[in-house]
Amino acid sequence: MRGDQQKDVATWFRSLALVQPDEMIGLWRGTGIPSGHPLDGVLENLNWFGKRFHPGMRADALLFQGRPGRLVPIEPGYLPIGLAIKFAPFGRTFVARIWFSYLQKVIRARGTTASLRLHALGGVETAAMVYDRQPIVDYFRRIDRDEIAGMMCVQGDTRRYFFKLRMVDSPTVGVAT
Repeated sequence: MRGDQQKDVATWFRSLALVQPDEMIGLWRGTGIPSGHPLDGVLENLNWFGKRFHPGMRADALLFQGRPGRLVPIEPGYLPIGLAIKFAPFGRTFVARIWFSYLQKVIRARGTTASLRLHALGGVETAAMVYDRQPIVDYFRRIDRDEIAGMMCVQGDTRRYFFKLRMVDSPTVGVAT
């Protein structure tokens, strides 16, 4: 990991406008922002779609593309974040992609998996998603009208995973049940 790359992306992230939780409601398509984090490229390889935020301030923390036109919400509690980071190189392989496509049926969420709220970061409050069963908080800042930057913070780990979310105007995909 290049510490300067992490520092540069973190500085950029903190320069962005704050976000209110109600601005996050809706379906968002995600993509990673390379920053030298071990998880760079892993979610994309596993067909990560993004996140969905519900009006009740609850969230589908991890949505993956299932069969064509279907999104599968995953229960993050089934995937210990420390192991996911440790085995990140495997997560970027073709074998991992195939394996994960089958595993989705077993680890599919049966409800929302995180809460959306204001949370302090560096002394200022911005929208954040707090995972129910993982020591993770995703903080959000606004890039522009339709795009949000996210910074995933794992308790006890100084490295940050960065990503972008783009609002999906007219969702043509359903969530698998």
